Amino acid sequence: MRRADRLFQIVQYLRGGRLSTADRLAEQLEVSARTIYRDIVDLQSSGVPIEGEAGVGYVMRAGYEMPPLMFTPDEVVALVAGARMIQGWGGAAMALAAEEALVKIEAVLPPKVKTRAAAVHIRAIVPGGMDPVDRARIDALEAACQTRTRLGLAYKDAEGAQTERNVRPLNLLFWGKTWTLVAWCEKRDDFRMFRIDRIAKVTELDRFRPEPDKSIARFYEMQAQEECR
Repeated sequence: MRRADRLFQIVQYLRGGRLSTADRLAEQLEVSARTIYRDIVDLQSSGVPIEGEAGVGYVMRAGYEMPPLMFTPDEVVALVAGARMIQGWGGAAMALAAEEALVKIEAVLPPKVKTRAAAVHIRAIVPGGMDPVDRARIDALEAACQTRTRLGLAYKDAEGAQTERNVRPLNLLFWGKTWTLVAWCEKRDDFRMFRIDRIAKVTELDRFRPEPDKSIARFYEMQAQEECR
């Protein structure tokens, strides 16, 4: 890890009034406690309001704001390309947020890097445009994953047969042209993936509590096990 990245991470760990010892920071950043002591002194001398001492712990005074982040040219290319992909293929709210993010990123870039951002030759072309219904549904499903809201789905399979499912939404996956919802299906008592363009109707039900064996982490673990067979 670059020293600049380590200093940034130390500030992130100490933000919000969180007390942390040098030993704990050293373990998280995989360096020695002595290195952390030197980093803390350097941050303090540069004006970062870190308080504390060795053997007790460190904390940052509330209200400190990080200066604007600077990105490398390669990072800018990745950010611009990713934002443009979301503008083309994401939900309506996601697309608007991506546009606003690009404006904010451009506003803080130095001239040379700003020129590189403007020269990114990557666009996301959607023939005919995204269906507005699908765009709105992507946003709604992402919000349901975030708030852990059980959903009732009216779903059509590949043959056109419609079924009713109550699910726990966990994650959205994009397959190049198709979005799918990863969910725990209560009808099948198992993980299932539902193509968003085959969902006819979504009804919000109630909140669910996370369970390890019905989580997205468990889903990916099972996927990895299948690939190893």
